[in-house]
Amino acid sequence: MKQKFEEFLNKFIGIIEKGGNALPHPAALFGGIALITLVMSGIGAWLGWEGVNPANGESIRVINLLSVDGLHRIMLQLVDNYTSFAPLGIVMVAMLGIGIAESSGLVKSAINTLLIKAPPRSVTFIVVFTGIMSNVASDLGYLLIIPMAGVIFHSLGRHPIAGMSAAFAGVSGGFSANLLIGTIDPLLAGLSTEAARIIDPAYYVMPTANYYFMAVSTFVITAAATWLNDVWIEPRLGTYTGSVVMEPIMPLSPVEKKGLRRVTVTMVIIGAIILAGLIPDQGFLRGSDNTVLHSPLLKGFISVLFFVGALVGIVYGYTVGTFKKHEDVINGMNTSFKSLVSFLVLVFFASQFVAWFKWSNLGLIFAVKGAEFLQSADIGLIPLVIIFVVFSGIINLFMGSASAKWAIMGPVFIPMFMLLGYSPELSQAVFRIGDSVTNIISPMMSFFALIIVYYQKYEEKSGLGTLISTMLPYSFVFFIVWTFLMIVWILLGLPLGPEAGLYYPS
Repeated sequence: MKQKFEEFLNKFIGIIEKGGNALPHPAALFGGIALITLVMSGIGAWLGWEGVNPANGESIRVINLLSVDGLHRIMLQLVDNYTSFAPLGIVMVAMLGIGIAESSGLVKSAINTLLIKAPPRSVTFIVVFTGIMSNVASDLGYLLIIPMAGVIFHSLGRHPIAGMSAAFAGVSGGFSANLLIGTIDPLLAGLSTEAARIIDPAYYVMPTANYYFMAVSTFVITAAATWLNDVWIEPRLGTYTGSVVMEPIMPLSPVEKKGLRRVTVTMVIIGAIILAGLIPDQGFLRGSDNTVLHSPLLKGFISVLFFVGALVGIVYGYTVGTFKKHEDVINGMNTSFKSLVSFLVLVFFASQFVAWFKWSNLGLIFAVKGAEFLQSADIGLIPLVIIFVVFSGIINLFMGSASAKWAIMGPVFIPMFMLLGYSPELSQAVFRIGDSVTNIISPMMSFFALIIVYYQKYEEKSGLGTLISTMLPYSFVFFIVWTFLMIVWILLGLPLGPEAGLYYPS
């Protein structure tokens, strides 16, 4: 029985690996889909594809972008499509602030402090929780948390691969959960905004759209991963008998501790200023309608993220000596932008696809027809959520980038859900569940090969099968627990974030 299961697992892994390797580069993929959109617009216009918008009763016809008018529009708005693409500026500004904090050494020191001071009985919980929280700082979790977790477990006499697996589950499997707003939140919100405007041109999805749900998910996923690691994963691995010598965990130096103290004081001052602007009835940070929910603090959260990240990074950097002159701060911002080069190329093609898809009315017609089919099927919201989680998870096995997937799926599924009466924020939250739970078993995830290298440090024979077979239980448990949490959330009718309900008034 065990041999048959292993054969099935190897075949399954082989299919995923071959399918993923067959896909072109994401930028080329978007370029190809954009060209297909042009061709489909011509075919659709020639065949007379049409539908009726249930929102206003108007007839919708496919617009031929291969016509003279269509080609003129493409030429005249190519640059605007790129520069006005919602996620572009959001991610660039956020990365500037985070880049200062990372290059100063602040993020690394804060994470080291959290892991080193963890009580032995709560090490697994702290490792998973830290992994989830590290997503605020982009790829730091993959580069620091996962190998550090192996060192910590090894130093405690526990199996190092169990520690790295728990950290990997938090960093990658819990990718969408967090107590803080990270770069993925505004990025997905920008894509969701573009997709929602196919139906409602004035709709805006805030970066905090899924905050309530994702904050609660942080503790649910942490608890589930901790239980699974301690009850199943580590006992299955047994006692570590390898030859790797235990590495000492170095505590922070006095100057690093001094830097963290100054950052804490800085954060307290920032928090006091924010509260002073929000608590009074006429506070200077309240919105035009004198409310907190419409305040520039929430709607302009990326600006806040930039200023806070830059300020605490500068305070820490000058305290510990990583910053000695203003050029060092600028270099930190430059370094963060180097990681965006591939993103900037990808966004060019993604922005053209989204714009052309919208102009052609193909997205709206597909949404209308899809909504009509789902309405006739009458499967209900909860079965729809489960199906969408599974679908997103399967797509994630073949395509690693969350933003790339959502840029393709959002323009189809968000309008479809809106026409069924469900909010873009709900569509985005459901997608994020499916996108996260299969990260840890997807060979297409960009850091997958690196995790295998981490494993091989302690077990030389570790390979793709070792990693997937170790992480598959996490993926399975995360799918059940996270989907169940969403179902409970829907049954209770709770908002997903500030002013982000479950339903859209169609």
